[in-house]
Amino acid sequence: MSKASSWSKASSWNKAISWFQARAENVAVGLLAVMFLAFILQILFRYVFNNPLSWTLELSLTTWLWLVFWGGAFNLRNADHVRFDILYAESGPKVRRILALVSAVAIVAGLVTAFPATVDFISFKKIRTSSAMNIRLDVVFSVYAIFAVGVATNYGLRILAIVRGRDPDLVAPPSSEEAKS
Repeated sequence: MSKASSWSKASSWNKAISWFQARAENVAVGLLAVMFLAFILQILFRYVFNNPLSWTLELSLTTWLWLVFWGGAFNLRNADHVRFDILYAESGPKVRRILALVSAVAIVAGLVTAFPATVDFISFKKIRTSSAMNIRLDVVFSVYAIFAVGVATNYGLRILAIVRGRDPDLVAPPSSEEAKS
């Protein structure tokens, strides 16, 4: 395979990732907008009309739950996640590569191992609905399965990149903002 051909494939891959990240950001923005509108309606009806709406609180909580897990899976880069990296930051490149690989393998193994039980629990929740909006709870909590797949995929790709010799600090694809510039 020629260098031009591999560069073209890498460029196409980066464009596809950037497109997906932009759509994931669109979903997050939509969730945030719905949550904000429900919150404003809740304030309006409670304090102006003195007639609180129960469904606005439930919608705000559900969109917040989805926003947190969706954003954690698709909108945050590895460097954006909260982490304890005192040892990692003080280590040399070889030790950092090993630590990055071990942590990525542990994350993927944990999520993959827990996935069947996660799906089982989410499926079990279909027997109940939310109190105000009557949304099945398996739909509400299904975002965690999406989160688990997204994070496991992200760290699986990180494992491949580290094994192929890339610097673990440079493995993450560019954010959609970085891709635009």
